[in-house]
Amino acid sequence: MARVLTHILRLKDFCLDVLHHRFVRWTKPLTSSLLLGTLADLSRSKSQLIAENALLRQQLIILSRQVKRPVYREADRVLLVLLARVVHTWKQALFIVQPDTLLRWHRELFRLVWKRRSKAASHTPKIAAETIALIREMAVKNRLWGAERIRGELLKLGMHVCKRTIQKYMRRVRTPQPRGQKWSTFLHNHAAAIWSCDFLQVTDLFFRPLFAFFLIELKSRRVIHVGVTRSPSDPWVAQQLREATPYGQAPKYLICDNDSKFGPCFARVATTSAIEILNTPYHASRANAICERFLRSVRQACLDHLLILHEK
Repeated sequence: MARVLTHILRLKDFCLDVLHHRFVRWTKPLTSSLLLGTLADLSRSKSQLIAENALLRQQLIILSRQVKRPVYREADRVLLVLLARVVHTWKQALFIVQPDTLLRWHRELFRLVWKRRSKAASHTPKIAAETIALIREMAVKNRLWGAERIRGELLKLGMHVCKRTIQKYMRRVRTPQPRGQKWSTFLHNHAAAIWSCDFLQVTDLFFRPLFAFFLIELKSRRVIHVGVTRSPSDPWVAQQLREATPYGQAPKYLICDNDSKFGPCFARVATTSAIEILNTPYHASRANAICERFLRSVRQACLDHLLILHEK
């Protein structure tokens, strides 16, 4: 007998669920037909119709601002979320806002509400200003001490401070120390003894390529030498370096990229002139920033306003 009653109750619940889904589907507002939509509204409650009208009216107010993409203010978002909560068929009543967008606004509002509620007054007392000053003094005067070591020293004095709190106040007084010398520091210290070289590709009036090789001194930004050719090669670049360094007037360092034009002949001439070649890393144009800036200046101030006929 108990099994029969259980089966009957389950059958009743199933029938009620089916009727509920059918009723919701039949009473869903139809936007394709005005007559069917009006007939469906007759079976809905007055509160539901008032809430849906308010939801539609708020969207019309936003559209009345006559912009291509209406700007939703914070009050608009909150009002649409609250009205959609009341209307059961809110997805069908939205026209200018996607349902996913409205759900995202609801999640943001939910996050703000709980963020405000979670800001309860802490019952644990804050640490004293003297303790904060002591933590900062230990961190400044003892660079090798970490948060755990400082916490142990405070425990010896009877002060109980957690490790994360110590790290928070240590971070404000300790600046990260750079390890080793940076590339910019090296360039700044040896700018007078460093030259930089690169190629500038130019297209002439008849769309033929030209290559300009130039050498720049880093300290004065002075162009030391310029050579132009249509077919650059390793011997030609080596000859340009030889002409740029007469009578031993050569730098100590020469910055260049990993182009195949800077080959064995170029390296042999640099070694003969006691020049140390510094190759920049791949895809690191900032390592040779002076030449890159010179290329941009020549293009913007000169080449964009002239027509090149030939090498001369």
